[in-house]
Amino acid sequence: MRSAGAEVPCTDVPVKRDARLWILAATILGSSLAFIDGTVVNVALPAVQANFHATVVDLQWVVESYGLFLGALILVGGSLGDLFGRRLIFVIGVAIFALASAGCGAASNIHLVIIARSVQGVGAALLVPGSLAIISSSFDEKSRGQAIGTWSGFTAITTAIGPVLGGWLVEHASWRWVFFINLPLAAAVIAISVWRIPESRSATAGRIDWLGALVATAGLGGLIVGFIESVTLGWRNPLVFGSLIVGFGCLVAFVFIEARVKSPMLPRALFESRSFSGANLLTLLLYAAVGIFFFLFPLNLIQVQRYSATAAGAAVLPLILLMFLLSRWSGGLVAHYGPRGPLIIGPVIAALGFGLFAVPSVGDSYWKAFFPAIIVLGFGMAVTVAPLTTSVMNSVNEDRVGAASGINNAVARVAGVLAIAVFGIVMVKAFGLRLNHSLAHFSLQPGVLKEIRAEATKLAGLQVPTGLDPGTKASIAQSIGEAFVFGYRIVMLLCAGLALASAAVAWRMIPKSGAGLGPHPGSV
Repeated sequence: MRSAGAEVPCTDVPVKRDARLWILAATILGSSLAFIDGTVVNVALPAVQANFHATVVDLQWVVESYGLFLGALILVGGSLGDLFGRRLIFVIGVAIFALASAGCGAASNIHLVIIARSVQGVGAALLVPGSLAIISSSFDEKSRGQAIGTWSGFTAITTAIGPVLGGWLVEHASWRWVFFINLPLAAAVIAISVWRIPESRSATAGRIDWLGALVATAGLGGLIVGFIESVTLGWRNPLVFGSLIVGFGCLVAFVFIEARVKSPMLPRALFESRSFSGANLLTLLLYAAVGIFFFLFPLNLIQVQRYSATAAGAAVLPLILLMFLLSRWSGGLVAHYGPRGPLIIGPVIAALGFGLFAVPSVGDSYWKAFFPAIIVLGFGMAVTVAPLTTSVMNSVNEDRVGAASGINNAVARVAGVLAIAVFGIVMVKAFGLRLNHSLAHFSLQPGVLKEIRAEATKLAGLQVPTGLDPGTKASIAQSIGEAFVFGYRIVMLLCAGLALASAAVAWRMIPKSGAGLGPHPGSV
């Protein structure tokens, strides 16, 4: 909001009052495409795995390929809009996203799904920053706050409805419709945008940091390839070792590149603010925990607890609704207590929520086992998110808040991508260890035992070999579910540790009051 107020947009067509509703409709629907996709696809993962007999590594790539390009290119997407026209880049992003969605839905194998998801990430990187930029350039200072509030509220509602709708489509139609449903929505967004949204661009837009974007993408991609493929290939494999070396090398080079280019996508000067650095480190730790949680939780509910896809989508509704309903209240906490207190207490509550997710076993009731954990985690995140955003925005000068917000958004996306890659290793190793321990109690033929162990990377999607007696099959199936829960508990406890670490970062790096946070201390 403040970044838009600090700049006079170059608008080619005056924005009429009656066109503003259409602008809001287009930006809300466009943003919802990307926001919903981040949660709906997780609900569809078990069906995708069953359809293609995929391993957990394949499922990781379905999520990671999207998040990688979105996280690495989202800052470039905002710069492209400022330079070439916000409406143009927004429409191009929506079109790319729609075409990639069609590719996902029509894919004949898991590798085509992964490729199409990568293209989806590129489209999302163009449309996500464009939506708020269009609102900022189309509404005057008096009406801009209300417009952004409307945008925020409706995108939260669509994000909450998304998993339920996606689960219903998976259950009653096909997982492919989770992607196909994007097509009519995208067509409506493009039509409204061309018809009603005036073009705008920045009068002071700098150059695009293409080299930085390329090196950052290569760095993150190298790390992700190395971590994910280590599960099946081992750490000594040349692809794994080489990818990690290239990834770390590129990220080190990225730091030096950003210090020398004229228009860096990641200005080093911003990180001279201790509060800004602390807020982003907190974001990295906390959103890493959130990212791996949303990857594993639907797999647990659908494959182990035997929930329907619709029920699994509805299971996370209380968390999303709680964050939405308490957002205004939590934002007010900063005005009364400063950001430090909420940013310590919120992650501690979230850590308790993650810890509660480590308690349920196989077959426990949702209302007794999962609902309390969902409520506690949702409350912890609700206490954290608004003060965190405010801390980021208030930690830099007025003319840098747009860049600060974009960087924090990118950090949150990258955190989830890295967490799924790293904690996926923990999950697979823990699952295999527990399953092998359980199988030692069965009198199985060596061939059967070898077949089960070879498929262990499918986690709870592992199918019991045919030809066994019903009692043995049931016992092995139970052991598979228990092995998944064993690994899931370890990961949830690690998530609790990350949340506590983020609270410690707030305690050490976020000022006690609004003082020193920039030109608008304590404001929301």
